[in-house]
Amino acid sequence: MKVFAFVFARGGSKGLPGKNIRPLGGVPLIAHSIRLAAELSTVLKTYVSTDSEEIAAVAKSYGAEVIMRPEHLATDFASEWHAWQHAIAFLHERGEQFDVFLSLPATSPLRAREDIENCLTALDDTSDVVITVTPASRSPYFNMVTRKANGDTHIAISGASITRRQDAPEVFDLTTVAYLARPKFILESAGIFDGRVKSVIVPKSRAVDIDDELDFAFAEALYKGKQ
Repeated sequence: MKVFAFVFARGGSKGLPGKNIRPLGGVPLIAHSIRLAAELSTVLKTYVSTDSEEIAAVAKSYGAEVIMRPEHLATDFASEWHAWQHAIAFLHERGEQFDVFLSLPATSPLRAREDIENCLTALDDTSDVVITVTPASRSPYFNMVTRKANGDTHIAISGASITRRQDAPEVFDLTTVAYLARPKFILESAGIFDGRVKSVIVPKSRAVDIDDELDFAFAEALYKGKQ
């Protein structure tokens, strides 16, 4: 398989300004994804899609090629799926064809090489997409609720009476550790769950998704412990 890796990193981040190039363990956050891609023998090229010249400069310094993203795909309301489609179409227009699209978000710097290798193994002829998940700490069948403005509260998923967590169906949180897909599927579809989706389970210690200051502090503590 001809695998191209991608990191999608906007310049604007309200939850944690400048997070994509903020140092974690002395290394810019985005560089953790670029470095891991370089360790994978199946990955032939690594691209960073961004609207930021500053992020682009950091990406190039760590060996990634850069795809400058149009402004309309870099707003708070823009769908990353559309950024995926733009990156693939951009490369196809340059005559670059590949078999597997691998997204390695900068916000999951604690992922391991084996997580990605497991995803590559899972992407077979029966699947369009492979995502990563981690065991959820709460369940919509048991201890997650919906709440109305007047305070009325109900269990998120009602039905059979479940009074013990052990009786609830096993559920998982989606993670940003990795996404794999066929480029053709991305170009022709409106979202991940339009296709046949498989998942790979990642332990919580490697599935931290950095969105705000607290997430970063938690990731930093785990990273230091790992080192």
